[in-house]
Amino acid sequence: MDTTTWPGTVLILGLSLLALILIIGTAATVLESRKLKMSAAVQEDLHRLVRRYEQLSENTLDTQKRMSNDLSELRSRAASIEQILRTVE
Repeated sequence: MDTTTWPGTVLILGLSLLALILIIGTAATVLESRKLKMSAAVQEDLHRLVRRYEQLSENTLDTQKRMSNDLSELRSRAASIEQILRTVE
């Protein structure tokens, strides 16, 4: 191809522009793909964190219920001991 004439120069510039557009398009697609993968990984991490929080919350609730039951049992025992001590006096 003779690049010293206008048609040859325009053809070379046109092909160079087309190649540049394709390279930019490919780079943008790859970048967007990476963003989507990272976003999916972050979402998965958040889901795991929420599941862990829910599990810890359930465990805490169970522990609180057990402690409440134990405390009420201790209160009733203390009340019965106080009752016995009052009758002994």
